Amino acid sequence: MLMAVLKWAGLGLGAAGILVLLAGQLGLFRGSVPSDLGAKNGRLKPPSATENSVSSQAGLYPDHPMRAHAEIAPFNYSGDGAAALAKLRAEISSMDRAKIVRPEALYLHVEFTSKWFKFVDDAEFLVDENASVIHVRSAARVGRNDFDVNRRRVEAIRARFGQR
Repeated sequence: MLMAVLKWAGLGLGAAGILVLLAGQLGLFRGSVPSDLGAKNGRLKPPSATENSVSSQAGLYPDHPMRAHAEIAPFNYSGDGAAALAKLRAEISSMDRAKIVRPEALYLHVEFTSKWFKFVDDAEFLVDENASVIHVRSAARVGRNDFDVNRRRVEAIRARFGQR
């Protein structure tokens, strides 16, 4: 009897997994594009209020509840800021499931889509020519925790940007 119950429970879990995967493939986990992305007075949007984002400008929001979790270093560059962002854009363009949404001379918005469930993360890059850095903010559209996916992706982009 116990074996029969376990067998049916296993089938139920398998069916639930298939339904979740199908929902992702249909785009039900994409979320909607945030309406407040972009640079305003040299700042990107603050980090999310949950553990699903990183921001090199988190320090600008000292009372933010997730500031310490979200902090990440900006990208350093030398020379021309627009050229540095163009180089960064070229690196990102070669990445799997990256879609350049809004390219500007000193700002870039990119959507990264996960392979199986089609979750979308929004990444923004903003050149600060006075400091010779490119600020970054990357956040999941849905969910409370991204299990550091955005942090790992930003660090992978940093490594690619610095290698070439």
